Amino acid sequence: MNLICAVKFVPDPERFTAGSRGLILNPDDTCALGVALDVKSRDPGVTIEVVTLGPLSVRPHMEDLLRLAVDRGTLIWDPGLENSDAFVTSRVLARYIAGRACDCVLTGSHSLDGGSAQVPAQIAESLGLDQMLGVIRIDPDRFDRTRAVFQAVDETGVTTWEMAMPGVLSLTRESGYNLPYPTLTDLRRDVSEKLTILTSRDLGFSADQVGRAGARTRVAGSSPVTYGEKDPKIVGTDDDGITQVVDFLKKKGVCR
Repeated sequence: MNLICAVKFVPDPERFTAGSRGLILNPDDTCALGVALDVKSRDPGVTIEVVTLGPLSVRPHMEDLLRLAVDRGTLIWDPGLENSDAFVTSRVLARYIAGRACDCVLTGSHSLDGGSAQVPAQIAESLGLDQMLGVIRIDPDRFDRTRAVFQAVDETGVTTWEMAMPGVLSLTRESGYNLPYPTLTDLRRDVSEKLTILTSRDLGFSADQVGRAGARTRVAGSSPVTYGEKDPKIVGTDDDGITQVVDFLKKKGVCR
């Protein structure tokens, strides 16, 4: 079984530091790779590839992932990809994935620095595959080249689904999948041969199809965020407190 994890490195919200040192693997994407490694731990015949679109400064982070049980990594970048929106990002990733042997694409559901959840769905659309958002568990005994049985959460609760493979499964951090700690031997390994760096031109894109030129998103305007004076109010958990909360939400238009 061949698994491809499409991941993103995002600014660490706990310490905004310039450069690659201030980046972390997006939490939802961590879970996507975590479930892939869990599947491989049960079946050593599984292959895992990690692909990302991002600046060359993320190379050390990609190499850290390759020091786990990841078989291959691909970093896609050139200056023309700067300012690419979700549409361009998904097209580039999908075109790369289309050229690989893949039984399932694993992604995160949301990213810390965007949160639109557009990229996984657009990758699936470009590849002509089904996709599910909010996956919290994949049944390892019913996950193979032909199907995946999994649980996904939405506003109505948790539902068990079965999807034909290949497909795109998007994990959420609530799934609790984690990455294993690398061994000291793994930390010292040279993994540079396992990492491939490609450009948009390598994938057949022209300059007007990527970056700001190819983006479908346009910034209509921007304004500074202003915060008014806060007037905290503490209410009890009795009927009167509940009524005050409901009245407040109605006033704000949150509920009727």
